[in-house]
Order: sequence, then structure tokens, then C-alpha cells
Amino acid sequence: MALQQATFGAGCFWCTEAVFQTLQGVSNVQSGYMGGSVENPSYEAVCSGTTGHAEVIQLDFDPEQISFEELLLVFFKTHDPTTLNRQGNDVGTQYRSVIFYHSPEQKEKANLMIDELTKGLVYERPIVTEVVPVSEFYKAEDYHQNYFNENYQKNSYCLFVIQPKLQKFAENFREKIKPELL
Repeated sequence: MALQQATFGAGCFWCTEAVFQTLQGVSNVQSGYMGGSVENPSYEAVCSGTTGHAEVIQLDFDPEQISFEELLLVFFKTHDPTTLNRQGNDVGTQYRSVIFYHSPEQKEKANLMIDELTKGLVYERPIVTEVVPVSEFYKAEDYHQNYFNENYQKNSYCLFVIQPKLQKFAENFREKIKPELL
């Protein structure tokens, strides 16, 4: 089976990229921007909140190794889908919770998972995650790519925000992490 794509916005793309890079069956994780009205936006423009873009990661995955539903579980488990335009200290529409679907099947699965999480009362507040069609993906600047792995030793954000998130993630999804990362 051929590789498929998935695109998620779950707050800061540095954190989201770091999590999804660890998954078996996931390759080519790129940080970028999607969902806005400005062509080829810069990080500064997106952070201004005037472009309409969200910080996203776009990835290729092998559905024989990891399903879209499993990717959705990781997505929902690694950010707060109940906070509108906010993840932790990051505030603005660029940090919104959003699933950009690449097919009607992905749309259906995303909406079904939101319904199941809502009915199961998994969260105390309503889920505000948007489920919208994929649009033009604008790759973020090179210094945003592979951010955690490139900056772990020299950036306190990596140490105090991303690393704890990765540790918590590993506790819940150990069987899905690439063996060489364990």
C-alpha cells in the first residue's frame, strides 16, 4: 500500500513534530503553515495572527504500520483539543486545534473520533478541534524543521516543554515508538 498524508495543527509545531517523528510508520514530518489566506507566509507573519494560517505538521505514513485512527489518538492525547486558539502559553489562531483531512475517509474518521471522545466524556470541556479540507501547505523556514532534534542541547523550550511532552507520550504509546528511539 502506498504512503498517505496527514496534516495536524496542535499548537506549536515544534512539539507536534517531535512527537510524530517518533512513531513507527511515520516519515517525512515537516513543519509548516496551512489554512490561511496569505501565500508563502513567514513565521513572523503567521505569529502576528493576520494570515489565518495555523502552525501544522504534515507527514507521510504507511497505513500498514500505523492507521489514521492511531494518528488521531496520538493527536488528541498530546494536546488539549478543548482550548480555542491556545495550547499552554501559546495563544493565537495559529495555535488552534485542527485536522486538515486529505480524503472523505479521513474526514469521516476524524469526526467519528471527536464524537466518540465527546460521548465518552474524555474531556471536561467541549472539543473545539476543527475538521477542514486540506489546503495549500507552506513549509516553514528551515530552522523550524526537525527543531527538537537540532536544538535539544541549546534551547530551554526543548528541555522544559518538548522533552516532558515526549516522555509523557512515550509512557502511553511505547509500543508505537520507533525501536531505535527507545
